[in-house]
Amino acid sequence: MEGSDIGLWGVPLAILAGAIRVSTPFIFVSLGEMLTERSGRINLGLEGTLVFGAMAAYGTAVLTGSPWLGVLAAMVGGAAFGLVHGFICKFPKVNDIAIGIAMMQFGLGLAFFLGKPFIQPSAPKLPSISFGAWSSYPQVQAALNINILFLIGIMLALFLSWALRNTRIGLVLRVVGDSSDAARAMGISPDLVRLAATTAGGALAAIGGAYLSLFYPGSWNEGISSGQGLMAVALVIFARWNPLGCLAASMLFGGAGALGPALQSVGITSGYYLFYAAPYVLTLIIMIATSSPTRSLTGAPGALSLTK
Repeated sequence: MEGSDIGLWGVPLAILAGAIRVSTPFIFVSLGEMLTERSGRINLGLEGTLVFGAMAAYGTAVLTGSPWLGVLAAMVGGAAFGLVHGFICKFPKVNDIAIGIAMMQFGLGLAFFLGKPFIQPSAPKLPSISFGAWSSYPQVQAALNINILFLIGIMLALFLSWALRNTRIGLVLRVVGDSSDAARAMGISPDLVRLAATTAGGALAAIGGAYLSLFYPGSWNEGISSGQGLMAVALVIFARWNPLGCLAASMLFGGAGALGPALQSVGITSGYYLFYAAPYVLTLIIMIATSSPTRSLTGAPGALSLTK
């Protein structure tokens, strides 16, 4: 590959590298929200869970010197947030949306309060694998320097896609998500299943936060999230509650988020900042395109409600 070819492929390579980096938190948050919604519940509190997970992971990594213990701490914190959300929402006439917003604000506030001592210290980063060692060009090496959590996210999406169709747990989750009455008739407790799904969803969302603080951008501060937790709801709708769809949609959102930095990296110095809004514009387009008062969304769980 000649130097002129690298220049020609500079933007696509930068977008590819950016899409992989930016999509990783989307993968985990969207898979977590997908599990929650497949049980018939919506969780808008994942933005707070994501940020708290980032703080917990970074703080634990600073104190222990282990980024993987940081990821584990984030999962425990995220599961706790999901457990609280699921427990409160099981009561009659509780609004999922209101509880989600309250949990989001609580998570953000708690993360900012507990995370102040960790703004300055440096934490060890999560490892990555270089798939570009065969190339002598830094652009190719950077594009193919892939974090392990991205690979785990791909395998998790594949596993969940298989598990939802071929395991008893997947069947139970789908039955509860489609009809609470049918689940009760089969001797299944919808509240217990939704509690477990919301807890698992919170743990997965927190892994996305750990990625943000321990790899990209690789620091802890109060502005670490760009709304990935909230955009995950639109992403799950776009993916039609399908794990592999969540993976593909995450890559699409990641590519959209990488447009601005990619243009900047190849020397475009004016107007590139407008492309930083691409993920938010894409979210609005998806929400508008999928909104209809007369038809239901394909793949939507039958018991999914905003006011349950």
